[in-house]
Amino acid sequence: MPRARVSVLLPALALIAVIVLPADLPAQSTAGDVAIVVHPETPVDSMTLVEVRKVFRGDRQYWTPSNIPVVLLVRAPVSRERDVVLRVIYQMSEPQFKQYWIARIFRAEATSGPKIVYSNDVANQLAGAIPGAVGFMPAGEVKPPLKIVRVDGKLPGEPGYLIR
Repeated sequence: MPRARVSVLLPALALIAVIVLPADLPAQSTAGDVAIVVHPETPVDSMTLVEVRKVFRGDRQYWTPSNIPVVLLVRAPVSRERDVVLRVIYQMSEPQFKQYWIARIFRAEATSGPKIVYSNDVANQLAGAIPGAVGFMPAGEVKPPLKIVRVDGKLPGEPGYLIR
C-alpha cells in the first residue's frame, strides 16, 4: 500500500477505534467472570455458592431479615453468561432448566419462573429499579447503583472466583 494512502487511513482508523470501542473496557482479570448482582437495598453482600444456588433455583423466596421478595432476573437463551450460570449455578442444560421451572410451577412450588431479560442493559435497569431483584451479567458490564455480591467471599476478578 502506498505511503500516502497509509497516512490518510491511520487517522481514520484511530477515529473509528475511539467511536466503536467502549471507553470502560473491563479489566483483563474479570474477563469471563459473571457477577451476581442485586438491587442496592437488598440486605445481602455475600453468599456461598450453595446459597446462590438456592436463590436462583427458587428455594429461597425472601431476603431476610427484611422479608423483601426475591425477584429473579435471568438472561434469555444464547447469552454466554446464561450458559455459565446454567453450568455453574444450576448445574443443568437448557432443556433441563426449562423443565425444572415448568415442574416447579406445575407443583405450585412457584407462581412463575424467572423474569427473562434480553440484554445486560435491561438487566442493569431492572435490577436497579426492583427491590429484591437479583440477576447476573458479565462483571465488566455492571453499572451503578447495582451491588455485586461476593460468592464464597470472592468478587469477580479475584483468584478462585467460581462463576466464569
